[in-house]
Amino acid sequence: MLPRRGALRSSAKMLLPVFGAGLDIGYRRLRGAVFSVQKYPALYVADLGSAGVALAVALLLRYGFAELSARPETASVLLWSGAQYIAICAFVFPLSGLYSRNWKYGSISDLLIILRAVLVTSLLLISLLFFSTRLVDMPRTVVPMQSLLLIAFLAAARLSFRAEEIPLARPVFKNGRNKGADEHHVPLLLVGAGDAAELYLRALARDPNATHVPVACLDKNADQIGMSLRGVPIAGRVEDFEQVVAELEQINKRPRHVVFTEAPANFGETASDALLQSADRLGIAVSRLSQLTELKHAKGDNPYELRSIELTDLLERPQAALDCEAIARLVRGRRVLITGAGGSIGSELTTQVAACEPAEIVLVDNSEYNLYSIDMTLTETFPKLSPSSYLCSVRRSQRVEEIFKRHRPELVFHAAALKHVPMVQMNPCEGVLTNVIGTMNVANAAKKYGTLAMVQVSTDKVVNSTSVMGGTKRLAELYCQALDLDGLQTGKGPRFMTVRFGNVLGSSGSLIPLFKRQLARGGPLTVTDPCMTRFFMTIREAVELTLQASAYGFEKQLGQGEIFVLDMGEPVKIVDIARRMIRLAGFTPDQDIEIKIIGCRPGEKLYEELFDESDKRTTSPVPGVLGAVPEPIPLSTLRDAFTRLQRYAERGNDPAVGAVMRELLPRYEHDAGNTKPRAMKKKRSRLQPHSRSKAAAPRRQVYQRSARGGLRLPD
Repeated sequence: MLPRRGALRSSAKMLLPVFGAGLDIGYRRLRGAVFSVQKYPALYVADLGSAGVALAVALLLRYGFAELSARPETASVLLWSGAQYIAICAFVFPLSGLYSRNWKYGSISDLLIILRAVLVTSLLLISLLFFSTRLVDMPRTVVPMQSLLLIAFLAAARLSFRAEEIPLARPVFKNGRNKGADEHHVPLLLVGAGDAAELYLRALARDPNATHVPVACLDKNADQIGMSLRGVPIAGRVEDFEQVVAELEQINKRPRHVVFTEAPANFGETASDALLQSADRLGIAVSRLSQLTELKHAKGDNPYELRSIELTDLLERPQAALDCEAIARLVRGRRVLITGAGGSIGSELTTQVAACEPAEIVLVDNSEYNLYSIDMTLTETFPKLSPSSYLCSVRRSQRVEEIFKRHRPELVFHAAALKHVPMVQMNPCEGVLTNVIGTMNVANAAKKYGTLAMVQVSTDKVVNSTSVMGGTKRLAELYCQALDLDGLQTGKGPRFMTVRFGNVLGSSGSLIPLFKRQLARGGPLTVTDPCMTRFFMTIREAVELTLQASAYGFEKQLGQGEIFVLDMGEPVKIVDIARRMIRLAGFTPDQDIEIKIIGCRPGEKLYEELFDESDKRTTSPVPGVLGAVPEPIPLSTLRDAFTRLQRYAERGNDPAVGAVMRELLPRYEHDAGNTKPRAMKKKRSRLQPHSRSKAAAPRRQVYQRSARGGLRLPD
């Protein structure tokens, strides 16, 4: 049965748009092919000539000179088939994309385009010759031979675009001189001979104005020694740095700059640190390449700008083994509240907690911008998690209780604090209201509204404190300890845990951002005292260990009445960090960039410690975490003193605030007008237990071990 005329019309109407779209696509593709030929007209003509030459050479190889001269009909075959083949190539080559690429940056993967173009043209030639001559006068082996020849010709033509990449193993200095015409050439020693180094060398070769000239490479793999990377010899391992420099100096190629092509930690902490120390001693600047995937604003027109090594690379220590499952069990499915959520520690803490799939996350911060930033970060990174954000000061107990009553958090991380030592020193009442009363408000609300555990972030400034900031955080530690012991004694109430650690790299208001700003301005770098030392840790590592210590303490009921102290490694001199940062930026300390000693600020100490004189050192089952047991103060005593502290602080009575703090902390040394640090009597190892002060005994209650392994006050 024939289809009706109406149905045919309907089908035609449906097919017309499809047919029209196909024509439009074909037209655009043809127009693009013609346009691409206009960009490379010489290459297009050369490719067509190569097609004819390849066919002629293939016939010559097939027959040889003698047989070819005895077959005059072969010339007509060559002319006929050659004309057809050139016509086919003239149409197929542009459509296959041979001229739509910048062959200056061609790679092996682009060889597939050449193979595809030659295959299509060869098949079309065979088809035409078959229908026109039945391949009578064309030997079957000619087409494969001419295909291989044409691939070689086309590839060679495109390799000519990269002829400017001259070998880098050229003499750095002429006539044994390192001045004059070669003064602007900087001999470069690369550390690492991997993919990043190869890309960097390629970029240098393309830049006619490049001033850095690689003279050698070092690598961690001994098997690479004696080989070369793009013409640059691999002269030794990272450990052979000084020997390689001496050998290069003998041939007038002493490097003036060392570039890590990978993170220094990849070469081993010991080896990279020894190399940095040797470079510092030899006066050689050190930098590292920016990661290729790192998005940042380029300075100038240099596409491969060197950047100074971050201190996170230099101070990186082997990471402690993390029990990620224990951390996940602590957080997953629970309601979590974080104070100071927008700060340096708080924001990292918030991000890591959010990654553990809490049922709800509540953000509390006194800074509008910080709260907005962390709220946006969570919204973009964890779209399924809707954070509840509250602009709130922890000083306001009524507001804090309102938030707790509304959300009933099961876990509380208290990171809100005033932490800048000189600022708190000049404003002691404000420090007391935030660090002491604020902590009391959060802890009281946690106990009142059924929180399972509260974790307080503390600082090494509390140890033998000489500053208001350290003293206020010490009182906060003691209050949480007293609540934890009270819960242990009564058998009810939340766990109150405190985690103590030192300086974190890159936090707001800290040392490293200050040095970076001063370096950007050309110096000087300001150091308070040449003998001052500090403990350092990355923010991420500090938060990870905080979460792990909290998970172990809550799940296994460890460390009741104790302080979790993060193992910070060995202290580092601030002046050494300043000198190293100057070296890493490519300058010479005290010559290019000055280091200025400005004297200690109010409340600062020459060195920080992890354990107070009154602390008892304990072993901790948590990797990377130590234990300290402060002498506890009864909860009733603290509450009475805190009531007086709050009253005096709200009235701005600095002397009365200081008197109450000295009453609670007999060893607390505070003088708002004194800018001199406490003298170092005898430097103790932080790994040795500290003896208790007998002067403090009358004011303290002696603690005892309970059957559950925690601490309790005597009856």
